[in-house]
Amino acid sequence: MEQHLLKEGPLLNEEGNLDEAGYALSLVKEYDRKMIKAGKSRIKEWDYYYVGNKERGIAMTIADNGLYAMASATLFDFRTKTYVEKMTLKPFTFGKTNLPSSSKEGDVSFSNKEVEMKFIHEGETVRRLLLVWKNFTGEKELRADIKLNETLNGKSLVIATPWPKKKHFYYNQKINLLISTGYAKLDDDFVDLSHDTYGTLDWGRGVWTYKNTWYWSSMNTIQDGKEIAWNLGYGFGDTRAATENILFVDGNAYKLDDVRFDIPLDAKGHDDFMKKWIFRSEKRDIKLEFTPIINRHSDSNLLLIRSNQNQVFGVFNGTIRLPDSEKQIAIIDAPGFAEKVYNRW
Repeated sequence: MEQHLLKEGPLLNEEGNLDEAGYALSLVKEYDRKMIKAGKSRIKEWDYYYVGNKERGIAMTIADNGLYAMASATLFDFRTKTYVEKMTLKPFTFGKTNLPSSSKEGDVSFSNKEVEMKFIHEGETVRRLLLVWKNFTGEKELRADIKLNETLNGKSLVIATPWPKKKHFYYNQKINLLISTGYAKLDDDFVDLSHDTYGTLDWGRGVWTYKNTWYWSSMNTIQDGKEIAWNLGYGFGDTRAATENILFVDGNAYKLDDVRFDIPLDAKGHDDFMKKWIFRSEKRDIKLEFTPIINRHSDSNLLLIRSNQNQVFGVFNGTIRLPDSEKQIAIIDAPGFAEKVYNRW
């Protein structure tokens, strides 16, 4: 497929629809919440970070989804195949969390009597994640102080995706291969996040439909001295102008077409997330196996609002062929994650 490269300018037109759909390698479109014509309860904004290595990891989110704002944190131990997590909500915020209109500047924060979480900028290429969460598990306090340094020569995946329904859109940036220095600490469990540790940022702003399902995978690694990362995904909106799929190799970006996640089924025909997945494409340029280690599963069902999430962490093996080339990039025991999320929100 021919994918459309976005031009600089406003993200939305005067009717509140996307000025154009497509992708870019930086935030060339200007997101302005005041240009949105949909109701405040439909606007979804979030910053999600995952930072990890082959042994440990941490995920942190600050979001304002209209009807509520939330902060969440998850601490992973891949050696013991365990994790601990916690989430806290503020109801009926409707954008009062004041998430910035760009990932390049402006700080993000969430605080109440139990948690203080901040995502701040320290210069053009450094982000700092700060967390203090009292009584995170039992009476144990979770702390984190992590610096993430951008690589990839400033490249990232940026995509503007419309829905057939007018005034609905998703503007998203995924930044891969953020080099980490820092730590997380749960009581006396010290988690070193300074060696062979990389971060991913999922920055999202948009007006979503009420029901949707998405599939997403992210991976960061260094193999034989090569920096390799990807963003793969699909499942919602009109992606004819551009897919969410991109491969980074040593600072070069290679746009990919379609991808599908083949999730095994159990005897009842339900997804069996802890068995081996297959990643494939129609062009057969993506041939990956994904071996799960941990499924971070949550199913929050509040009648009109539901979020059923299966974020699976594991290792990838296989190959990805570079576009318009016979050259293949080998992937060997590369740590990453893949997820299937259903939302009714």
